[in-house]
Amino acid sequence: MYDFTGKVALVTGGSRGIGRAIALALAAGKASLVLNYAGNDAAAEEARKLCEAAGAPRVVLAKYDVSSPDACQKAVDEAVALGGLHVLVNNAGIAIDQLLMRLKAEDWQRQLDVNLGGTFHMVKAATRPMMKQKQGSIVNLTSVVGEMGNAGQAAYAATKAGLIGFTKSVARELASRNIRCNAVAPGFIDTDMTRDLPEAARQKMLENIPLARLGTAQEVADCVAWLASEKASYVTGEVIRVNGGMYM
Repeated sequence: MYDFTGKVALVTGGSRGIGRAIALALAAGKASLVLNYAGNDAAAEEARKLCEAAGAPRVVLAKYDVSSPDACQKAVDEAVALGGLHVLVNNAGIAIDQLLMRLKAEDWQRQLDVNLGGTFHMVKAATRPMMKQKQGSIVNLTSVVGEMGNAGQAAYAATKAGLIGFTKSVARELASRNIRCNAVAPGFIDTDMTRDLPEAARQKMLENIPLARLGTAQEVADCVAWLASEKASYVTGEVIRVNGGMYM
């Protein structure tokens, strides 16, 4: 557990899976939260209650599409109204899997707009308040696929690889203002998506992981919470892999 007392965190894609685990880790450190979600009201409300029970003094739900610049700015404004914006976690993302020759141009563009564009809009909106308070930590969720590629995920991999370059550039731009920017690259994590995989596909996946198991959302969240905390005060521009050795 890390101490986020008196701090405000905004987590995109925070209603389920890895995003919810990250929100709960920050809540356990007493951070106030703005939780973004795209559409599942029931999951968002459940996440809010869990975060409050975990220790978050205040939790605000923010339903919006991160591909909208105006919506991202409004969410940042809501965070600032709670007392500032000290931590930004860009977790929202989508994957529309398809072989390149069959991938529709609109599906390519949608993934760019959400995964890469959404992070751009959020970071741009967050920069001004973080600069004013001369402090901030930004953590972007990339993926093992962004480093090693994956058949059927050319668009998704491109967005996640783009996030790595974006993270390093932002880290260089904002370091002089005491704002850190890092990325976490999860491997295959035990979530609703991976639980639905056929057993044969699951076993094939495990063969490529030296630790021979899927990761947990909590393991990713612990890494994000560390990067967001003052314990990582001399870490910026890094990509930390949480992938069981799948890609080294």
